[in-house]
Amino acid sequence: MTEIRTPRLVLRRWLDDDLLPLSEIHADPVVMQGIGDGRPRSLELTAEDIEAWEEEWDEEGFGMFAVELLGSGELAGAVGLSVADAPAEVAGQPAISWRLGRVFWGQGYASEAAHATLEFALQDRGLDRVVAVRRTGDRASANVLDKLGLQAEGTARHPVHGYDLAVYGIDLTQYQG
Repeated sequence: MTEIRTPRLVLRRWLDDDLLPLSEIHADPVVMQGIGDGRPRSLELTAEDIEAWEEEWDEEGFGMFAVELLGSGELAGAVGLSVADAPAEVAGQPAISWRLGRVFWGQGYASEAAHATLEFALQDRGLDRVVAVRRTGDRASANVLDKLGLQAEGTARHPVHGYDLAVYGIDLTQYQG
């Protein structure tokens, strides 16, 4: 079982007990506004997300981690990698993303977990490149991407939902660790 420990977090595979806390995070419209169609997700859709993430782990050797607080064991959200399907500018490439419960915002957890994930991708899994996309105007995500060292590479439009995206990338040769 893949597990990464940071000073404050455990990044691990998904457990059955994670469904309810993640569904509560997914039910928050503020958390979900920058993800997919921007609408909250039901318990059933959250279960489908976890199932898809676990399948990606099995098929690709990477996926979305459950992010647990080291001290309390509380589920803070999800951070990890997935093969991007859109926009076309990054399709087929490993993309880093995150979603944390609102109570965990502003404490550096997203940056801490994303840094560990990027190191895992480039050093442990031997990937040569990782990309990311964010909605334009999402300063918090831009700050995390800047801290990770990902470089802005342009803009794109979400092919289904039509909103503007900023596209980022980092190659193994650019990674500072």
